[in-house]
Amino acid sequence: VTRYIAGAETMSEEKFKVRPGSPARAGEAFRKLHNSGAVFPFRFELFAMIDDYLKVLSTKEIALPAGYHDVVRDAESVRSALAAHPLPLVACHCDPLCENFLDTGERMWIVDWEYSGMNDPLWDLGDLSVEGKFDLAQDEEMMRAYFGGEARPAERGRIVIYKAMCDLLWTLWGLIQLANNNPVDDFRAYADGRFARCKALMETSEFSRHLAAIRRG
Repeated sequence: VTRYIAGAETMSEEKFKVRPGSPARAGEAFRKLHNSGAVFPFRFELFAMIDDYLKVLSTKEIALPAGYHDVVRDAESVRSALAAHPLPLVACHCDPLCENFLDTGERMWIVDWEYSGMNDPLWDLGDLSVEGKFDLAQDEEMMRAYFGGEARPAERGRIVIYKAMCDLLWTLWGLIQLANNNPVDDFRAYADGRFARCKALMETSEFSRHLAAIRRG
């Protein structure tokens, strides 16, 4: 139970497109969270979670998307680049669906902290961009509000790389929901769509360029 926020609207992909300044307010909300000094007990660790989800799925009769293990293998270059230039872990939401944001038009709040933990802060920005299907202008608005100006190439690179990695992770989450007969969505279509988007981004020259920027630090 928490206090009621008068005049707040639950956000959606469409509302992030039509409510002026909403990507910036999300960036400001992330900055406030990441600079809060809060310490969460859970460590949200991308590659460990991928391994754990794969172990769960190995006990289920659910087929992975064709080529999934190949992409996980290719993602080792991402793991090594991120590990070579780690950012300090901070309190992160880690599951920033559009619907987890409440907006008054002046300020944005983040709700539903089930997956929250200590993480690379730029995961949150990359994941929201994917969930909201942000275009380049929305990404730029969010980043400028978050960083207080232009993002450095390595920072921008981390955000783009995490767009692919969050799809890689949530593909497996969707398949677990499918295996558990969760009726709330078509989780086969969800997983296949996320994996296809991840694979398509990882095959672009843009992805390689951003990965190189991370390696340079």
